[in-house]
Amino acid sequence: MEPISLPEPGIPAGNSSSGAQEKFHVLLGVTGSVAALKLPLLVAELLKIPGLEVKVVTTERAKHFYNAQEIPVTLYGDEEEWQLWKGRSDPVLHIELRRWADLMVVAPLDANTLAKVANGICDNLLTCVIRAWDLSKPLLFCPAMNTAMWEHPITAHHVEQLKAFGYTEIPCVVKKLVCGDEALRALS
Repeated sequence: MEPISLPEPGIPAGNSSSGAQEKFHVLLGVTGSVAALKLPLLVAELLKIPGLEVKVVTTERAKHFYNAQEIPVTLYGDEEEWQLWKGRSDPVLHIELRRWADLMVVAPLDANTLAKVANGICDNLLTCVIRAWDLSKPLLFCPAMNTAMWEHPITAHHVEQLKAFGYTEIPCVVKKLVCGDEALRALS
């Protein structure tokens, strides 16, 4: 894992004392939906955009669906949160990531993490970043789950709660899933 580059003291994240062209920082969150299979493709497509720098925050369940060796950017998980912090003056990874990012995209957002975020639960690195998110910056979320889960009444409530926080939903598309069902998912 490449260590996070922390801003110089007194200089906001994303700003540099060098004359180099500024990068736009995208923090990509990935959760335990089967749609996480598309993470390598999504990262590759984002990296085609000039001036974009991407880092990924993953849940433990998401790791089941992709090969970390296929992700050509820094990838953070729960383990890195605790490795970075040793004492009071050490940086806290979820806070440093929210400072670094200009935009956060959570794709895919599974039903479990959707429920956690809607209810303020922050029990992993990704949900801690979201809970600490600077609401003046955009956060986009891409729900991805089986249709039966999507159509449950609590899901609409959770999506509306995220929108009430000021987050932007990227609507689902219908696809045939691994289980054989036609379902709504992100990352077509």
